[in-house]
Amino acid sequence: MTSPVTHVWRLRRWARILAKHGALRGIARDPNTPARVRHLIWFFSIGTRQPAQPRYADAFQAIGPAAIKLGQTLATRPDLVGEAAAQDLLRLQDQLPAVPFAVIRQAIETSLGRPLSAAFQSIEEDPVGAASIAQVHRAVTTDGRTVAVKVLRPGVEDEFARAIDTYQWAAAQLEAMSMEARRLRPRLTIETFKRWTTRELNFQREAASASELAEAMTAEPDFVIPAVDWQRSSTKVLTVEWVDGVKLTDRAALAAGGFDTPKLARTLIHAFLRQAIAEGFFHADLHQGNLFALSGDRIAAIDFGIMGRIDRRARVWLAEILYGLITGNYARVAEIHFEAGYVPSHHNVAEFATALRAVGEPMRGLAVKDMSIGMMLDGLFSITRDFDMVTQPHLLLLQKTMVMVEGVATGLDPDINLWETAAPFVREWIRTELGPEAALADRLILDFRTLAGLPELVRRIEARYPAPGGEPPAPPLAQIEVVRLGGGWRYAATALLSAAAAVGATVAVLGWS
Repeated sequence: MTSPVTHVWRLRRWARILAKHGALRGIARDPNTPARVRHLIWFFSIGTRQPAQPRYADAFQAIGPAAIKLGQTLATRPDLVGEAAAQDLLRLQDQLPAVPFAVIRQAIETSLGRPLSAAFQSIEEDPVGAASIAQVHRAVTTDGRTVAVKVLRPGVEDEFARAIDTYQWAAAQLEAMSMEARRLRPRLTIETFKRWTTRELNFQREAASASELAEAMTAEPDFVIPAVDWQRSSTKVLTVEWVDGVKLTDRAALAAGGFDTPKLARTLIHAFLRQAIAEGFFHADLHQGNLFALSGDRIAAIDFGIMGRIDRRARVWLAEILYGLITGNYARVAEIHFEAGYVPSHHNVAEFATALRAVGEPMRGLAVKDMSIGMMLDGLFSITRDFDMVTQPHLLLLQKTMVMVEGVATGLDPDINLWETAAPFVREWIRTELGPEAALADRLILDFRTLAGLPELVRRIEARYPAPGGEPPAPPLAQIEVVRLGGGWRYAATALLSAAAAVGATVAVLGWS
């Protein structure tokens, strides 16, 4: 177990870096920040020369790979870090200097258990991308296919483990300081971050996610998932087919290639909605660097390390919330929040509906291109404290991805609106999933499953309550406290004396009668 001294030393080093970039200033000025935290920030900031505008993304970049990933997670939590910090953290690009190819070669051979030449005809030594967790090399397989080979950076697992250990310790100290900190649930945020990174560090899990998403997206042929080369993949090496397309970040190349960017934007939104609402399994890192335009105005996605899941009940709530906000049905949106337990029952539904109206109506009067999912989420975060709404970790990835998708789509088509494009899809899904036919089908399935389970239920009852045997039921016995005075000879002596006393009492009673 790591000692508190080690945690404090790490936090001091990280705090100094954050302070130098002005990244602690907003936390220090927030009236909800515990006094002890403000004092620590003041201490760590002594002697630092801070910029006029905080540079949150630069600070996390300077701390290292684990901090970069944590910063990307915190970008989903404007309620925790503030609006300005969350917006700036969206700039985080985990591009780092490449690991020497000799080290990469050894890592590939060790992980695959064979020489590099046995798997690939050739592999480019200069990576096409080097991120905080891995770097990617272009290669040609022994059977002539062009592939992308993603290799885990050596030592990154230990680095993440140390950092997360300290994050968890710090979050626990923070929660102990105030009720507001407990409402924001920083420990749960770090635990969610830990689960994300654990999955992201296992490339077999990523390969499985890519394969599962490809199956789920057969209804969206314009959204392409590269095929996994399972024979050349392991927990630390992932090989997928090479995507020969134009990055969505390269606007000049998109224009030169004659791509229909409004169509690309609509394809991205429909693909995300199908993933999140219809399938409940979505790519949670859909930034421009992970998306490519292909011929025929199709989109290909890469990097499946961070995926989100939503169960069917939550998806129904989500669809109804989105559609209610689109149509202005704030009363129904408020009811769903109470049904889902997002708002404690001691609050008033009508009051919450009024608060939602204050968030939604200003957006309804704006021009189409100025209406924003991000604005909606910011408005919702602003009322969470008034209604004692605690963080919902299962929705954090979804919120982050919604804002990300809208940003990419708006970059492709400035006049597109996620609400307007989503409305037909959400309306149809709600009709299909919540209409009378769907309700009847769900009830029939549930009843059939219940009836089919009755024999097993009877067997379990019989096992728990067997038929009585030949011996009659025992009478109830009085509860008597057992006193143990000690072990060894003292225990034996006490038992003997008790037995003698009982015999003496019996003789006396018999003689008296």
